[in-house]
Amino acid sequence: MTTPSPSPAATPISGGSAARHSAPVNRLRPRRSCLAVPGSNPRFLEKAQGLPADQVFLDLEDACAPLAKEGARHHIVDALNNGDWTGKTRVVRVNDWTTHWTYRDVITVVEGAGPNLDCIMLPKVQDAQQVVALDLLLTQIEKTMGFEVGKIGIEAQIENAKGLVNIDDIAAASPRLETLIFGPADFMASINMKTLVVGQQPPGYPADAYHYILMRILMAARTHDLQAIDGPFLQIRDVDAYREVAGRAAALGFDGKWVLHPGQVDAANEVFSPSQEDYDHAELILDAYDWCTSEEGGKKGSAMLGDEMIDEASRKMALVIAGKGRAAGMQRTSKFEAPEA
Repeated sequence: MTTPSPSPAATPISGGSAARHSAPVNRLRPRRSCLAVPGSNPRFLEKAQGLPADQVFLDLEDACAPLAKEGARHHIVDALNNGDWTGKTRVVRVNDWTTHWTYRDVITVVEGAGPNLDCIMLPKVQDAQQVVALDLLLTQIEKTMGFEVGKIGIEAQIENAKGLVNIDDIAAASPRLETLIFGPADFMASINMKTLVVGQQPPGYPADAYHYILMRILMAARTHDLQAIDGPFLQIRDVDAYREVAGRAAALGFDGKWVLHPGQVDAANEVFSPSQEDYDHAELILDAYDWCTSEEGGKKGSAMLGDEMIDEASRKMALVIAGKGRAAGMQRTSKFEAPEA
C-alpha cells in the first residue's frame, strides 16, 4: 500500500547502499499537494510556511536564476532551521547532475539543515546511477556530520524519454527513494510534443497523450512501494482546469500533484482525498470484513454489506481509500453494526 499511514516503515534490504542505513524509515508521507517555492525569495519562503500544503519543496533549480543559486542555498538553510514547517514534508530540489551546481547544493543544504530536512528532490533523472550517486553523497555527509544515516529521502523527477525508459532501474536504485515525479514541461520538449501548454492535451490527438507516461511512472512506483506524484499545471489562475488535470492523475491512483500557486493548494488536497461518502464506505468495508472473518462473525471469507458482497479483494481496495482518508485527517460519519443472528 502506498498511501501514508497506517503503513509499516520501509525495511532496508541487505547489501549495497541499504546496508549503510542504520534504521528503517517510513517513506510514505502525505503528498496530496506539493508546493514549489523559489529558494531565492525569502518572502515566498516565509509565506509558504502558513499554507496548508502537505509538502513544500524549496527550489534551487528552475525557479532560481544562475546568479541567484548560491545565495538561495543559504536562504533555504535559514528557512529550514528557523521557520515553522509543522505538518509539512520538507524537501529541497537541487540542480541535476549534468550541471556544476549539484554537489554544492547538496553539501550546503544538508550540512547546514540536515536535521530539519526530509528529502532531496533530484530533477531530470535519466538512469539509476544518478540516484546512487546522490545516495552516496548523502551518506558521506550524514556520517561526517553525525546525522542519522539514511534518514533523508530522495525524490526522483522523470523529465525526459531516457528517464522513462530506465524508470524500473531508477525506482530500484536506492532504499532512500520515496517518490517518482512526472516533470511534464521538460518531458514534452524531450519528445517533441506539439504544444506549448504544459499539462493540457496537444491539439490533433483525440485520446489522452499523457496516459502511457503516467501509467508507466505509476507501475514503477507501485512495484517498488513508492509514491507517484504528478507535475505542475502552469495556468495557475485557472483552478477549474487544474482540478480537471489533477483529477486525471488521481483517478489513475497518483498520490498528489505539484502546486505552483496558493490558489491550487486546496484543489489538490481535495482532488487527492477521497469523498466523505467513499471514505465512510471504505471504513465500513474494513469493519464488516473484520467481523465476518472473526469467530463471532462465523469465520467467513466473504459477507454482505447491504447489497454488496465483500471479500479479501474488497478489503485491499478499502485499505487504499481508508488510508488516504486517514492521512488527510478525515473523520468517519458512519458506524458499523454487526447483523443480528
